[in-house]
Amino acid sequence: MTAKRIILELGSGNDLHGGDYTKAAIRAVQDALHHSSMMWIRTLGVDSKQMQVDVTIGVQQPDKVDTAAVKATLPHGIVTVKAVLGGLNVPDPERGDIAVIASAAVSVRMDLPQQKAG
Repeated sequence: MTAKRIILELGSGNDLHGGDYTKAAIRAVQDALHHSSMMWIRTLGVDSKQMQVDVTIGVQQPDKVDTAAVKATLPHGIVTVKAVLGGLNVPDPERGDIAVIASAAVSVRMDLPQQKAG
């Protein structure tokens, strides 16, 4: 069977003071997760450990995201996290600070049984 994407959720998060890209990324992922209620997992008796969860985080400095810390916040599935260029930095020159805004895309794929044409 080939894994099919069954969910795509989007979220945004920020760190208003301190420029913490990981904190903003985690908040973006949590925002995306809180947009979904995956009741079908229990209803259909799906093993949530078998879901393939792919997370993409967009921030201005992807190398500053601790992807392992982001991964640790996901409650189910086989998780991969990658950080890419995106998001937004909003400088505060008066304080020498930046607000970091992160975007997250959380995609869930699963192997689904093939439907027979009838």
